[in-house]
Amino acid sequence: MPDSSATVVVMGSMCAASVRCYAAAIQAGTLLVDLDETRLPLRHSHHRYRVDGPNGIQTLTVPLVGSTNNMMTPLRDVLISEHGDWRRLHWGALYSAYGRSPYFDYVADDLSRIIHGNQRYLHEFNAQLHGVIVDFMDLPLVTHYPDKLATHDQEGGVADLRGRIAMKRPDSLPIANVPYYQMWQGCDGFKADLSILDLMMNMGRESVLTLIGMTKGI
Repeated sequence: MPDSSATVVVMGSMCAASVRCYAAAIQAGTLLVDLDETRLPLRHSHHRYRVDGPNGIQTLTVPLVGSTNNMMTPLRDVLISEHGDWRRLHWGALYSAYGRSPYFDYVADDLSRIIHGNQRYLHEFNAQLHGVIVDFMDLPLVTHYPDKLATHDQEGGVADLRGRIAMKRPDSLPIANVPYYQMWQGCDGFKADLSILDLMMNMGRESVLTLIGMTKGI
């Protein structure tokens, strides 16, 4: 887990990754994204993200060409399918969830451009979303996409979180779920571990304070 000595974290490519993932990344300050990551069936976060709207939590899925059920399929080779008019459906879901949120109008044009884009590869779509998120939230995070990425451990200030975060099962990393303002919180209470889009739409540039608080003291 990224601790106070880790200055770099390694993760796989994720689609509008969870708030927990971004908390871990900004604690280190530098993120290395492994585009050759395999074993994708063990997690859905490479092409799925969770948002909260008037009907509760919804999981949005980017359809893929073929399948990633093969454990040895590297993410850099995964192609996006245009089946099912998913781009229109995603944008409709985001608008329904966050159209009246405090910061939607400020980032809507950039998000719409990406959602309605013509990306062929999933990692391109993920990287474009990540770029808008980091820029709009003004996160203290530098991201690299190296051609080849070796297996890392925590030695030398590098924390390898591949297979440890954003998996199908909850992680055991020491990252607190710090409550923040959520438009649809209502009587259901705070909903943790949603996509970073939820935090961004509700808190804007103040989001960084929530992310820092999630790893404070670790």
